[in-house]
Amino acid sequence: MTDSRPSRRLRQGRASLAISFFVQGAVFALLVTRIPALQDRYGIPDGLLPLFLAAVPVLAGAGSVGTEHLVKRTRPGLVLRLVQPVVSLALLAAGSGTAVWQLALALAVFGLAVGALDASMNMLGVSLQRAYGRSIMLGFHAAYSLGGITGASLAWAGAHWDLPLPTLYAPLVAVLVPAALIAGRWYVDQRGAQRADRAGRADRAEAVQGGAVVSMRPLLPLCLVMAFAYIGDSTVSNWSAKYLEDVLQGSEQLATVPYNVYMVTTLLGRSFGDLGVRRFGAVAVVRAGALLAGGGFAVVAAAPGAWAGMGGFTLLGLGLCVLVPQTFAAAGRLFPGASDAAVARLNIFNYVGFLVGSPLVGALGGVWSYRAAMLVPMALVLVTIRYARSFGPLPAGYGDGHERPRTVDVG
Repeated sequence: MTDSRPSRRLRQGRASLAISFFVQGAVFALLVTRIPALQDRYGIPDGLLPLFLAAVPVLAGAGSVGTEHLVKRTRPGLVLRLVQPVVSLALLAAGSGTAVWQLALALAVFGLAVGALDASMNMLGVSLQRAYGRSIMLGFHAAYSLGGITGASLAWAGAHWDLPLPTLYAPLVAVLVPAALIAGRWYVDQRGAQRADRAGRADRAEAVQGGAVVSMRPLLPLCLVMAFAYIGDSTVSNWSAKYLEDVLQGSEQLATVPYNVYMVTTLLGRSFGDLGVRRFGAVAVVRAGALLAGGGFAVVAAAPGAWAGMGGFTLLGLGLCVLVPQTFAAAGRLFPGASDAAVARLNIFNYVGFLVGSPLVGALGGVWSYRAAMLVPMALVLVTIRYARSFGPLPAGYGDGHERPRTVDVG
């Protein structure tokens, strides 16, 4: 009987990639939660701050595009191993400078490197999931959520004790960079996963290497789901505190809680989400996630008070958390012979959603009302239900049509 258990090499690759996701979640949280401190350190006026913040996702999108071409010449694991320390060091540089141009340069490096990092991390995750033959992608994103909670908690401690940014960042970066470099020794990319896979799935994937192409037409539904999910996520991260305090009349202290609740429920949902995918299938999990997220936005919009609003943000975390990992996984199934390129293109819409979400809700809230503004991301997330079939197994004979890429389903 064939041993269906993953090889030791695959298990090492899975653990090392989880560490990478954790490190990135912590680093990103340490940046975004200390933006007010960065603004104070460099004396950036309120009118100029949005330009700095918008530049990061724009450059991250460019970094993701560049990674699509870079991995044609080198392994995604090597890209990840090189750029992850750069992201951490860029964080330290952003918190240690004294002139605005130094912050601008640090954020530019951070943006380009984080785009390459996000793309290469998810490339490796998709390859490992294919080699495992079962859903493990949500577990990687759970590690990211755990890193985000850890980073945000450390940032809170730094603010509570009034630590200068270099004092906060330097020891953390001194730990995170070596951790990422050590973990990088065991990354498993697509070719490594094929060699390590004992079940023969990767041999079938190898048969299509070199002949597959990525067409945007079949990828477009997944791109839209990715953008809609990040519009919802950026709405929570940017507007939950203001909404709870100004609209639902919560206290200033209570207004800090919704995002933490959202992050915790995101971690819980992703920790158990892979079990749901294995039991019920990706289509059912995506539909349930979209319904939960849509219901969460509806509760937030109609909430009579702060505690009801907190319940809405809890539903949002449980619903939105499954969409992004499953979107990457679906792209890998759709293009098993060119999954790296598909992931890199899909990853761009991560930043599209991030750029659109916060300004969209802010503009609608200003000219209309913030309660009504919450209905827009609700509607967009619910549109995901229409595209849920794109997350299912590919039909038999897929790849014979001229308009589709020449691939087969190996998952």
